[in-house]
Amino acid sequence: MTDMLFTPTTLGQIEIANRFVMAPLTRNRAPDLVPVDLTVEYYRQRATAGLIISEGTQISPMGQGYAWTPGIYNDAQVAGWRKVTDAVHGAGSKIVAQIWHVGRISVPQLLDGRDPVAPSAISAESKTFDGTGFVATTVPHALTLDEIAATVADYRNAAECAKAAGFDGVEIHAANGYLIDQFLRDTSNTRTDSYGGSIENRTRFLREVVETVISVWGPGRVGIRLSPYSNANNVGISSDTPELFAAVVDFLNTQDLAFVHLIEGQTGGARDWPEGAIEALRNRITAPYIANNGYSHEMAEAALADGAAAVAFGRLFIANPDLPQRFQTGAELNPLDGDHLYGGGAEGYTDYPALG
Repeated sequence: MTDMLFTPTTLGQIEIANRFVMAPLTRNRAPDLVPVDLTVEYYRQRATAGLIISEGTQISPMGQGYAWTPGIYNDAQVAGWRKVTDAVHGAGSKIVAQIWHVGRISVPQLLDGRDPVAPSAISAESKTFDGTGFVATTVPHALTLDEIAATVADYRNAAECAKAAGFDGVEIHAANGYLIDQFLRDTSNTRTDSYGGSIENRTRFLREVVETVISVWGPGRVGIRLSPYSNANNVGISSDTPELFAAVVDFLNTQDLAFVHLIEGQTGGARDWPEGAIEALRNRITAPYIANNGYSHEMAEAALADGAAAVAFGRLFIANPDLPQRFQTGAELNPLDGDHLYGGGAEGYTDYPALG
């Protein structure tokens, strides 16, 4: 019997050769915010996955929160990403762009001296990497209504740029304490206008972004990433998290999505949530479901047998560009080079050995 991981499926309109998904992974190797030749090789090597979700790509200069992360909002970035998508397609895989705005997880030195933006002027009291080291994030500027509308327009432009760059779709990053997640949570959103207060108001920005991006890509080409029970970037767990994310999922069920990609528990950490909470959300989702967080081969097969459409692997794909072959043959996995995850060159990026 063939393991389900190795069987093809369709995520919306995106046909994939197997159910391995390479999770989005920030690597900080785009010094001019544009993918380089090393980026092309990195993704080409990992086109063993049925679907690659790109590293987070900021939708605008104000969306950047870390040094040397690529964008997807200008012609140079489109040209750089086109080389990546061509390489991935040439190797037989599909790739979507993760479109990303960090909100308050930034510092003025990455934003031409401007303050970061967020739903409310509340510091994350978190850290970011500014190119010299890890520094404390600063108090953000609360977005005005006009600025919110302009940010939605930035998502539209990023979606159009991703299309021009040859991606197969996009994933909206609504997880990990970044801008959309900041709007959702009552820990980070204390607005008193139509974007704050009630669950309907706090989900408004997400709804506008999703509808705008789908208007660019059409049905079955847009996915979304959520992290309901993760305190990533000190976002805090909202007081009404079960009701909040039930409302988010109910809205998403009205849209023709490619997939919903859920981080189960703490981002990159413990698979920990209130009993039955992730299971209840997962059962509520009608779009193809991508499971994520600390999955082994055996766990992945169990998730697929339980109805997941695909499983995302992060650090395993960093260290093992040929992860599907290693799972299939039972080969030993390469150890992760934890010293070269962020920034640098080929070391810990494109120099992991492949089988054979």
